[in-house]
Amino acid sequence: MATATSKKEVKAVARYIRMSPRKVRRVLDQIRGQSYRDALILLEFMPYRACEPILKTLRSAAANAEHNEGMDRASLVVSTAFADMGPSLKRFRPRAQGRAFQIRKPTCHITVAVTDGK
Repeated sequence: MATATSKKEVKAVARYIRMSPRKVRRVLDQIRGQSYRDALILLEFMPYRACEPILKTLRSAAANAEHNEGMDRASLVVSTAFADMGPSLKRFRPRAQGRAFQIRKPTCHITVAVTDGK
């Protein structure tokens, strides 16, 4: 019988980020499963706008792990990273012949969880 070794997962959530969750997921897929240091390096040099809030959330998760659980930042691994849809801001744009055209400005919630890689 296999023993279940449950590793403590520490997370951080950034809510109501003014960005499409689809564009954020493109970046999150790259850092999932990476070590904390490798994820930082990847996010620093990726050319996407989504990297900034993800980097902030990742640093927050690492700080939570270090401060609340006493984990070492050097041994952290990004265990889970996902983006959920938040509420959309609804705006109107004028169109031809006096019509109004609705545009949606999407928001998302970014969740990053780290665990001890040992």
